[in-house]
Amino acid sequence: MANASYYKRTYGEKKVNDHYMLGLKLKSAGIFVVCVILALICILPLWIVIVNATRSNAEIVNGLSLIPSTNFGENISNLIAKEVYKPGIGFKNSAIITVGATVLSVFFSSLTAYGLVVYDFKLKDAAWTFILAVLMVPVQVSGVGFIKFMISLGLYNTFVPLIVPAIAAPGVVFFMRQYMKSSFPLEIVEAARIDGCSEFRTFFTIGLPMIKPAVAVQAIFAFIANWNNFYTPSMIIVSEDKKTLPMMMSALTADRVKTDYGIVYVGIALSIVPLIVVYLILSKYIIAGVALGGVKE
Repeated sequence: MANASYYKRTYGEKKVNDHYMLGLKLKSAGIFVVCVILALICILPLWIVIVNATRSNAEIVNGLSLIPSTNFGENISNLIAKEVYKPGIGFKNSAIITVGATVLSVFFSSLTAYGLVVYDFKLKDAAWTFILAVLMVPVQVSGVGFIKFMISLGLYNTFVPLIVPAIAAPGVVFFMRQYMKSSFPLEIVEAARIDGCSEFRTFFTIGLPMIKPAVAVQAIFAFIANWNNFYTPSMIIVSEDKKTLPMMMSALTADRVKTDYGIVYVGIALSIVPLIVVYLILSKYIIAGVALGGVKE
C-alpha cells in the first residue's frame, strides 16, 4: 500500500492503474501460455498413437510423424486376423473385471472413509495407521503369496481374484477420507440421526451425494488402473478365453523381430477408447474433487 501511494503521488493515479492493468494482462497471458503448453504435452502422446495407428510398420520404423497416413483399415484387418488378439473376448473380459473392481473399490472405500470420519471409536487412529501402512506395501511383494492363496482356494484362472480384492483399496480410502475431512459437515449426520434416519440410509441418501465429486474422481482413477492392469491378470489368468486386453496387447509384441508396430498402435488406440469415454463422462468432477480432497488436515 505504501508503494502504491508513492507511485500515485509520483506518476499519477491513471498511470499507476495502467501499469497495474498491464501487469494483470501479462500475468494472464503467461498463465495462458503455460496452460497451452501443458495441454499440448498431454495431448501429444495420444495424437502420436492415433497417427501411428494409420501408418504402416515401415513408416513407423523410419521415423516420427504427426501427419496421419492411409493404412488404418489395413492395420485393423491385420490386427483382427491375429490369433493372439481377439477384441471381442478381450474387451468383454476387461470390462467385467474393470467395472466390477471399480464399483467395489469406490463403494467400500467410500464406506470405510465415512466410518473413519463420522464415527469415534477406540481403535480409530490404529485403523487409520494400518491403512496407511498397507498403502506403502508394493503389490509385487505379496505376489507369490497371493497366487498360492488363490490356488489353495480354487480360484486360480478365474476373475474372482481380480475383482473381489479391490474392496481393500487403501489409496482410495486415503483420498476419500481427506476429502470428507475437509468438506463433509458432521452436523448433517447428527441431524439425520435425530430425525430417526438409520446409519446406512444416512450414508446412501446424505453421505454419497455429498461426496459425489470425490467418488467420480476415484472412479476414473480406479477404472484406468484396472483397465490397464497387466501384472495381476498375467499371474492369475492362463486360459485364452479369459485373457484381458492388456494381455493380448502384450502377446502382439512378444516377438520383437516380427512385430508390426502399425498393428500394435491400432490395438492401443482401440483399447484407450473406453478410458476416454469414461473420462469425458466424469471429468467435470475432477477439479472440484481434487481441489477439495487435497486439502491438508
